Amino acid sequence: MDTHQLDTRIETLDYLRGFALLGIILVNIIPLLSVKLPVPGTTDASYLRFLYLFVEGRFYTIFTFLFGVGFYIFISRANAKRKNGYVMFLRRLLVLFLFGLVHVQFHPGEALTIYAICGLIILPFYKANKLVNLLFGTAMLVVLGLFAEKIFMVVPLMLLGVAAGQYRFFERISLHGKRIAIFTGIMFVLSVAGLVYQYQHVPSVFGNGSGTDSLETQRFLQLGITIGPIVSAFYAGLLILLLNLPIVRKVLSPLKSYGRMALTNYVSQTIFILVLGQMLNLVDHLSYIQSLVLSMAISVIQLTFSTIWLRYFRYGPVEWVWRMLTYFEWMPIRKGSDSCR
Repeated sequence: MDTHQLDTRIETLDYLRGFALLGIILVNIIPLLSVKLPVPGTTDASYLRFLYLFVEGRFYTIFTFLFGVGFYIFISRANAKRKNGYVMFLRRLLVLFLFGLVHVQFHPGEALTIYAICGLIILPFYKANKLVNLLFGTAMLVVLGLFAEKIFMVVPLMLLGVAAGQYRFFERISLHGKRIAIFTGIMFVLSVAGLVYQYQHVPSVFGNGSGTDSLETQRFLQLGITIGPIVSAFYAGLLILLLNLPIVRKVLSPLKSYGRMALTNYVSQTIFILVLGQMLNLVDHLSYIQSLVLSMAISVIQLTFSTIWLRYFRYGPVEWVWRMLTYFEWMPIRKGSDSCR
């Protein structure tokens, strides 16, 4: 790995992270503001179906996979710089876990603590054969997906990210255009089949208690978890293909900045939601459509802020703290200051 490779960001990963965040907020805002189930036959009910068909379990999957990719790249680049990549990554996980312990006090469904623990679990796979990681990760994901064990699917998703890193897929992404197109086409066909099947199990009334409505809802949600990685793969493949077009990269450039500050934006999503919820008395008073509008407004603010921030600074605020605690040294954050990592 040459010096240029050590210091070059892989922009496709930033676009994908930003894209994942846009979907994550749509789901997270529901429990954070205690959005009530809508009345059947309303626009809110239609959006609820859309949310659980096309969003829930689709975007966190991409985010989790990308953590695995970043895991492999981080250790590899640290080792290439003649540092102990394992020790530094353990520090990185510890800091992430501490961030998560604070975040979970405000957002019980947050992912940072889970990512830190699962990152520790997959650490031994860093030096495993890449084909073994690919096959084992895929098999484990299929089995856990069939049982709709969402939280346990984090490990195989990360492991597949590690395998992608081992194959250097994202560094050589320009060489795989045809394969990506074929893969995306296959995922599209499977996604359509899966979504049609899931749609056939949409409950007439969404329930969260006991009884037939609750059982139908549970079945519908479980199917969503099972097919989630397939739909996610289609989304990611389609975005990667679109990014080959210069006009798309230009139009979506704020998404790149959004994803480059993924940790800052993930945490600040919670801050925005909770603060606005208290200030505007939205808790338990928001409809599903209103949650969509609020989520879009927050995303626009974050996209704008991220774009402006990175004109003057090298890292997002939380990323900056994360890096310094990982490396145990001060790092200039402003562009134009002394060189840093």
